Amino acid sequence: MKASPLLRAWLRRLQGEGVTFAMRHRFIGWQDGALAFARPDGNIVTDTPEATVLALGGASWPRLGSDGGWVAVLAGAGVAIAPLRPANCGFLAPWSESFRNRRAGAPLKRIAVTFAEHTVRGEAVITADGLEGGATYGVSAPLREAIMARGEAVLSIDLRPDLAEAELAAHIARGRRKESLSTSLRKTAKLSPAAIDLLREAAVHQGIRLGELPVAELARLIQAVPVRLTGIAGIARAISTAGGVSFAEIDGNFMLRKLPGVFIAGEMLDWEAPTGGYLLQASFATGFAAAEGAIAWTAWNDWATG
Repeated sequence: MKASPLLRAWLRRLQGEGVTFAMRHRFIGWQDGALAFARPDGNIVTDTPEATVLALGGASWPRLGSDGGWVAVLAGAGVAIAPLRPANCGFLAPWSESFRNRRAGAPLKRIAVTFAEHTVRGEAVITADGLEGGATYGVSAPLREAIMARGEAVLSIDLRPDLAEAELAAHIARGRRKESLSTSLRKTAKLSPAAIDLLREAAVHQGIRLGELPVAELARLIQAVPVRLTGIAGIARAISTAGGVSFAEIDGNFMLRKLPGVFIAGEMLDWEAPTGGYLLQASFATGFAAAEGAIAWTAWNDWATG
């Protein structure tokens, strides 16, 4: 299923319930207590609603408007905001030129990655600059923090997580002596060409000659390939964003304590989802909670003003 038919149906339903959409209006803050928006023609329009729900995203989709431009606006109003950082993101690795040219874009399937006692199974993609994909996204938070603190981190990749080390060694030992190491690993260890080249790349960085390793040590290396990561891919390429409005700044209804009547939802809040699915669910849930808070606020205001 594609998302566009769902989105169109969603928009039709909202329009049928009286929702008015003002496309291409950019929120720029408040002017004399009113919400202010910049239009493409350069004009500024304002509005003074009973309640406002801000769901402006993080900073990982700048082409679609989620560029974190709201940070300066809320910070200027005295709201505490943790710095926005990439989450569920890719990482940079100092690949050799030959490896980069041969394997950029190649998938690593059915692997497991480990960092700081966190292990995630899944897939990854070798990029021209490093690694990205579901498996690395699962350990992106501790990896990011380690790289920010120390400038680098070593990710361990298990290319055959479905086999015990002794079983893998036994498979490799069945290889024919006349075959090349690549052919032998492809047949006995069932490694893809990209996985074999990654193994060679790691061995070169460690000064190891794969062909001279005893079978047991080769099996051990296959199940713990060290990949040195030296940077974090830009936030614009990340799946989501960490950081944002501190939870201490909102009440139980997701309303900003410093801006009564203004509610916050989604990635604007300082939380970090481990995957895209959890990201969507938490965004929907906080949006629902903020909407309920806005409804309660307007009901209270109506009662208070008679």
